[in-house]
Amino acid sequence: MEEKIKISMLLEFYGKLLTLKQYNLLNDYYNNDLSLSEIAENENITRQAVRDFLKKGEKKLFEYEEKLGVMKKNIVQEKKIDEILSEISKIENNFTDEEIVNVLDDIKNKIKCLV
Repeated sequence: MEEKIKISMLLEFYGKLLTLKQYNLLNDYYNNDLSLSEIAENENITRQAVRDFLKKGEKKLFEYEEKLGVMKKNIVQEKKIDEILSEISKIENNFTDEEIVNVLDDIKNKIKCLV
């Protein structure tokens, strides 16, 4: 996964655990696509200060993910949902009643894992 996208996702999961200033600067850089210079000008701070805030904020986000693993769990859950949707699409084909029952049982088991 591209680093910028990963940090943007981490910001979505853990952003509110950062200081407001860290969150705003990371959000401007990763989600609003502002440059360091643009952020520095908007915040009346130096580019280096922006960079320092970004690095500290990124470090915190990765620490939170390492300890809590919310993003990893979310990615696993999305994969399971994709599997379930794939199984459902199989039902659309011409299965016998017995085959449909087997597919539905498999779907039920996968859904139970998500709860």
